[in-house]
Amino acid sequence: MKDLSNKKVAILVTDGFEQSEFSEPKEAVEKAGATTHVVSLEKGKIKSWTDGNWGQEYDVDKTLDEVSVSDYDSLILPGGVINPDLLRNNEKAVNFVREFADHKKPIAAICHGPWLLAEAGILEGRKVTSYSSIKTDLINAGANWVDEEVVVDKGLTTSRNPNDLPAFCKKLVEETAEGKHKEMAESV
Repeated sequence: MKDLSNKKVAILVTDGFEQSEFSEPKEAVEKAGATTHVVSLEKGKIKSWTDGNWGQEYDVDKTLDEVSVSDYDSLILPGGVINPDLLRNNEKAVNFVREFADHKKPIAAICHGPWLLAEAGILEGRKVTSYSSIKTDLINAGANWVDEEVVVDKGLTTSRNPNDLPAFCKKLVEETAEGKHKEMAESV
């Protein structure tokens, strides 16, 4: 297993994130030694979504107003339908994602999470995957969409759904350990 003991990872979420797509990647990077911060739009608690209903609540560690991309080594974007749809309509959230690409830092997005990548304008020419219902959105944003368990393209890691979490978490840890990718922002 890769050692992430000197790494800090931001997990950008708001209400309606898929619980497993948040908790399993968070656990994976923490188990490898990383420090994680749950970053959201407001202080307090955020609610997950699981099995068609509201799930557990989690504490927000930092708001977008309290963080900078320079504070972190990588970014995780969990899916769920509600969470990324709310975030892609928030300018600060979109800019936060775009700045990770500008700074060539690893980004990992699963399920509907890649909606934020499209909104941030960082998919042109990139090979990605996602939940199948947003395939056309990603293609329209310039991505080369494929139906694969996990895809890594120059520091950008994407997966389709909770069934892909083992492969997604493994690649997320590897990419965070590798650090900056000089090619990350070439298409931005």
